[in-house]
Amino acid sequence: MPRPTNHRRPTKTSEQVIDLEHYVPAFLTWIANKLSRGASQHYLNVFDVGIETWRCLVLLAVEGKISAQNVSRVIGMDKASVSRTFKSMQARGLITFSLDDADGRLRLATLTKKGRELHDQIIGVALERERAFLAVLTDAEQEALVGLLKRLHENLPAVEAATTRYVEQNYPRARVRSPQAPDSANG
Repeated sequence: MPRPTNHRRPTKTSEQVIDLEHYVPAFLTWIANKLSRGASQHYLNVFDVGIETWRCLVLLAVEGKISAQNVSRVIGMDKASVSRTFKSMQARGLITFSLDDADGRLRLATLTKKGRELHDQIIGVALERERAFLAVLTDAEQEALVGLLKRLHENLPAVEAATTRYVEQNYPRARVRSPQAPDSANG
């Protein structure tokens, strides 16, 4: 059963404000933004790699081969950003492209030896950042946090559906625009 929040329900007559001490999306955004900014600064200073390249390196290391469209879907990065990042990575010799055997039009990126070596250097910094970030939690709390974050991530389609219904009911004249990948930040 969902836990009640301290937020006021919207009414036509009251002035509303978000209670930032209890508004979970704000905390998630602030944490993600600060983690990403800090990681990006270190990755740029030490490895001349931005956070977008790091995110793609991680996914390529995990998946082996992946398309820009799938990177966009998994990470939530805009597909155009992924394509630009892939182009830059290819120019630096970090990835190569091949055509998908099942769909000859789909280009799949693969890490080169140089790309894998870069990934293997950066991963130490990334894991140390995670260790320091989670150091305030017990092992049990860390496990619980990961489980809760997974559940919240899996619930995002329901959030979008509920938002769409709310907007359709309360703002019937709103223009419908094509959905974009949500911003994501993981460092």
